[in-house]
Amino acid sequence: MSKSLGQQIVVDNKAGGQGVIAMQETVRAAPDGYTIVLGHVGTLAVNPAMMNKLPYDAVKDFVPITLLAKVPMVFAVGPNVRAKTLPEFLAQAKASPGKLNYGSAGNGSAGHLAFEMLKVTADVDVMHVPYKGTGAQMTDLLGGNIDAAAAGLPGFLPHVKSGQLRILAVGSAARLPSVPEVPTVAEQGYPGFESSQWFGLMAPAKTPAAVVDRLHAEAVKALASQAVRHRLAEDSSTPVGQGSQEFSRFIGEEQKRWGAVVRSAKLKAD
Repeated sequence: MSKSLGQQIVVDNKAGGQGVIAMQETVRAAPDGYTIVLGHVGTLAVNPAMMNKLPYDAVKDFVPITLLAKVPMVFAVGPNVRAKTLPEFLAQAKASPGKLNYGSAGNGSAGHLAFEMLKVTADVDVMHVPYKGTGAQMTDLLGGNIDAAAAGLPGFLPHVKSGQLRILAVGSAARLPSVPEVPTVAEQGYPGFESSQWFGLMAPAKTPAAVVDRLHAEAVKALASQAVRHRLAEDSSTPVGQGSQEFSRFIGEEQKRWGAVVRSAKLKAD
């Protein structure tokens, strides 16, 4: 986008607060197209349901530019779990409620929410073990200290290839080219199930429509480039490129879907 626009785009990572800090800074920025934010399933769909006093309105304070990409979640088990398939794992969970556990990068993380969606869908009791980041979670999963986890494919793949971990299912609507032998959750008895991270560009509310349209066009052009598609494929990400109105409808649907999971699991932010 920098090359196409002729403008240097500076990525300013604002860590902490489950994305709240970055979203707040964007709300306060001038609506001129020079400050945009990479919104995602957490900041736009989960936070509104999980946080009682969210300091921004995910709908009123922003205008969607485009949905950039979806990143399917995958469900994996460690060396101490005998289950070879998702139905076997869920049957074991139902036979011994609360005995199996799963790790995540922290409360409200993508892996936490994906596994809670699976628990709600399959009606099983699997204990959540939150970590402070993915590193400690992966170490304990590999060491057999936790039974399972959900995350994006790249973090699991090297350990799957080495035989240390086993992927039971992918959360996307279709199988992933990187692991075509692994069935989806939907294929294994839960039709309609889909759990993916997603990322899209958002601008402050009142940004002129012409500016939003230009940014959308440039983002779609970038998504179509061979370099970007290759990079996304490495992470098993699917480029999208939705327009503003379509992305807005998508956000609304995701808020309903993830809101139901948050309420059913009684999730609260730390």
